[in-house]
Amino acid sequence: MSKILNIAVGSDHAGYELKSVVVDYLNTKGYKIKDCGCFSLESVDYPDYAQAVAKEILSERSQVGILICGTGIGVSIAANRYDGIRAAVCCNEELAEMTRKHNDANVLSLGARVFGDDIELIKSIIDKFLLTEFDGGRHEIRRDKLDIR
Repeated sequence: MSKILNIAVGSDHAGYELKSVVVDYLNTKGYKIKDCGCFSLESVDYPDYAQAVAKEILSERSQVGILICGTGIGVSIAANRYDGIRAAVCCNEELAEMTRKHNDANVLSLGARVFGDDIELIKSIIDKFLLTEFDGGRHEIRRDKLDIR
């Protein structure tokens, strides 16, 4: 297992069912999960859950987060409003790997409506994200420029 142990997970109603699958999967891998909601299929506002995950990371209670909505885009935009959060929408392993290596992304955003029933692909994207380390070096200089507003 990687150095990542604590993961904040959140979703809106469109991502609720996938979030449940993701939380179960992460639990089998031995990660400590903070489930930031939502907790039903009832319509909710995705920025609320992006904020909850961002606050978990910024408080250092969680090292990374996983956010899920219909496309992954809304939660990614919402999370990226917080200084220190680097959320990336990933739909394959290569994107998950490169966003960790070069961008030091600390939130993986997934689209529940993007993958169909391909849970194995989702698991492989999550594994790649969690097990890939930041390269640092020239990428660290670039990453540090992201928090300047």
